[in-house]
Amino acid sequence: MKSPCIKLCKIDEASQTCLGCFRTLTEIASWTQMSDQERDSVMKDLDQRRLQLFASCG
Repeated sequence: MKSPCIKLCKIDEASQTCLGCFRTLTEIASWTQMSDQERDSVMKDLDQRRLQLFASCG
């Protein structure tokens, strides 16, 4: 099963997003129950999330 996890788990409290993989806590918790399509959809969004999160940090 594909996963963006890089084993660097640190949660940004404001966004509830992991700063290692950029998934939300909800996505992390439900990852193994998601379909391949759902996981692919999340993974397509991760680069944009990373850029948005770091842009908001200033």
